Amino acid sequence: MFCLFFLAAPPAARAEAPAQAAAPAGAPNRGALFKVEGGGHTLYLFGTIHVGAADFYPLEPRVTAALERASVLALEVDPNGDPAAAAQALRRHGLYAAGAGPAAADIAPAFRPRLAKLLRQYGIAPESVAPMKPWLLASVLAVSEFAAQGYQAGLAVDSYLSRQARERRIPVLELESMAGQMALFDRMTAAEQGRFLEDGIAAIEDQEQAVQARQIAQAWRTADTAAFAALARQAAADTSFAGQFVQKVLLDGRNPALADGIAALLARERDSMAAIGVLHLVGADSVPALLKRRGLRVEQVY
Repeated sequence: MFCLFFLAAPPAARAEAPAQAAAPAGAPNRGALFKVEGGGHTLYLFGTIHVGAADFYPLEPRVTAALERASVLALEVDPNGDPAAAAQALRRHGLYAAGAGPAAADIAPAFRPRLAKLLRQYGIAPESVAPMKPWLLASVLAVSEFAAQGYQAGLAVDSYLSRQARERRIPVLELESMAGQMALFDRMTAAEQGRFLEDGIAAIEDQEQAVQARQIAQAWRTADTAAFAALARQAAADTSFAGQFVQKVLLDGRNPALADGIAALLARERDSMAAIGVLHLVGADSVPALLKRRGLRVEQVY
């Protein structure tokens, strides 16, 4: 199962990104950076991941300069946005109705002791996750595994950019919404969510989740284009239920609307910046490829 929370923002990750420091002249490239031009307007498109580590920051000078010039920063969702709206989305799409649940009831009996073992491993009280639907519990396990590998949702790159924009009084807009992202998971049937959780449990047990977390974080740290392409191929080749959901719904299904939002922003603003998950920037049907098909000039800076 591919690391889903490199692809959609963790639900309830209220970020405490590190304070801004001046970017040293030799700060390394991170993620991926594209320059998009059309109609005399310029937009810089930056690839993020939705977890982070302290050594990710500060970002390199070209990213910082693009943000400083921007009249608007666009993110998939703003992790520092309205907490009441996020809580409402979580209640609607992530939690069982009163009297329903727990998630263990929706997975095969053989997986129930395996789930209980992981909860003990991460120090998660079963009663605290009992109201969660299986997809949300899978996300909690994934975030817990990422934390064990040293990557925190509270240090996510999009959270850092949001905070930097707000400190500079740059408006932050959302290309999607927390409710919209959660609804993608909630559209699965109970049985499908159970399979999704089972795949997540198996991926943690066999170290697949840990290996992918390290691979994606290292590729992002070093702006390794070849590694991103390899990870995109790996995601496309994943035949598990969760893997197909990630590819078809979280990647292919979202790219057209993300491209629409970015093209609209470019048309409105002379200088702007957008930051979305880096794997949306890779492949034949990536957001940059879709923007090129619209006749826009797209240059990969790195």
